[in-house]
Amino acid sequence: MNEITNDNGAVSKDERMWGMLCHLTVFSGFIIPFGHILAPLVIWLIKKDEMPFVDDQGKESLNFQITMTIGFILCAILMLAFIGLILIWLLIIFDIVVLIIASIKANDGVRYRYPWAIRLLK
Repeated sequence: MNEITNDNGAVSKDERMWGMLCHLTVFSGFIIPFGHILAPLVIWLIKKDEMPFVDDQGKESLNFQITMTIGFILCAILMLAFIGLILIWLLIIFDIVVLIIASIKANDGVRYRYPWAIRLLK
């Protein structure tokens, strides 16, 4: 029973859960180095072929985390000028807030788009 959507085209419960996990597993980056990229990457690679919603949300999560990594690197460089210290905290808060919003939207079956994400994976 690999039914991905029901008769009216809605996203299945399993697909919503895996889509949400593509966003929530990013928090593993606080414990595991590069976990913010590796965890959603693993989920996306495993489920992308059988679940279109997970394919979409996995790419979206990865694109945003790559964008955030670039932002954190720039903030680290700017710490030499002391402005990076303020910017990195703003970036952390922004990252956490939109991750929570994306997780909730994915759980509702909505294809969430992160603001300011560089779309590397299409």
